[in-house]
Amino acid sequence: MKKFGLLIAGIIAGCVLLANVGPMIGLAISLVILYYVIKQFMKSESTSGKIIWGLIGLVALTASVANIPSIIGVVAAYVLYLVYKNWNKTKKTTFQEEQDPFVNFEKQWAEIKR
Repeated sequence: MKKFGLLIAGIIAGCVLLANVGPMIGLAISLVILYYVIKQFMKSESTSGKIIWGLIGLVALTASVANIPSIIGVVAAYVLYLVYKNWNKTKKTTFQEEQDPFVNFEKQWAEIKR
């Protein structure tokens, strides 16, 4: 039943990721452009240069804000990663030395024998 749930979660996350690939690429490009514009704005010494870079930055910021729903695609990619990571994970039921009463018994028996 666990694998079925992982399969369904993986299929849904894959569909959401595929639906948001375009906006994710758009967000990445617009953030790179915005970073470049901010660096050029800081380097610019003239007022007209700062105004032009400020307007370009405003356009890039608007494009970035328009692609914010693509963060859902990033979350879907993370869910796909978790599904992949947990697909073949098995529960191991091993006793630790503190939890296994027979280990302590054997230690005490060995002490009594001495």
